[in-house]
Amino acid sequence: MAKDPKLPQSASASEVEAFLRKVSAAPARGAAGGARGRLIFAMDATASREPTWDRASHLQAEMFKETEALGGLEVQLMYYRGFGECRASRWVANSGELLRFMTGVFCLAGRTQIGKVLKRAIKETREKKVSALVFVGDAMEEDIDHLGHLAGELGLLGVPCFMFHEGDDPVSRNAFQQVARLSGGAFCNFDSASARQLRDLLSAVAVFAAGGRPALADYGKRTGGLVPQITHQLK
Repeated sequence: MAKDPKLPQSASASEVEAFLRKVSAAPARGAAGGARGRLIFAMDATASREPTWDRASHLQAEMFKETEALGGLEVQLMYYRGFGECRASRWVANSGELLRFMTGVFCLAGRTQIGKVLKRAIKETREKKVSALVFVGDAMEEDIDHLGHLAGELGLLGVPCFMFHEGDDPVSRNAFQQVARLSGGAFCNFDSASARQLRDLLSAVAVFAAGGRPALADYGKRTGGLVPQITHQLK
């Protein structure tokens, strides 16, 4: 899980569109002289997610062109796939670097590695405060008690996990809910056929990371849809 400055990364149509469109409009805390929000954006790139992933490929360049700046956010991108592969980019603060990181990844069969994602978030925030972690995936094949312990550590560190679940697997859904609850974050299930749903959800997290709870509450009022579901869950 070492950092790789040349690491290419990608995401599903919902994920990329959602993340970039809102990040560009996020409240710019850094512009006012305060610290930038720092957001870890992690994705499951195992084989089960390939259908959703592939639908994004022809839209990625167009989406990135719409994003001129990150609105006061620094972002670290993560993904896992294959046989124990879990990678993280360096922290980036412009859309050009995000484009380089997020293009070129293809899905590989493998088991989930959510624990590594949570451990990375703990490590990063001990070095410098992380505002939030957002994770998008469809499965969980790990020890739930171990994940719960890591989520609790993140809760003590003040790093809420926003867990977005694709699909209808009840075991994974429960695990995602537990991680969100123990970290002080929020859970939401989304329809993989609806880019709008996940776009709004990831947009909300970008707003939270950049502007905190007041900015998220305001965004939820303006947006509606699924966003109030995560707003109401935050402690």
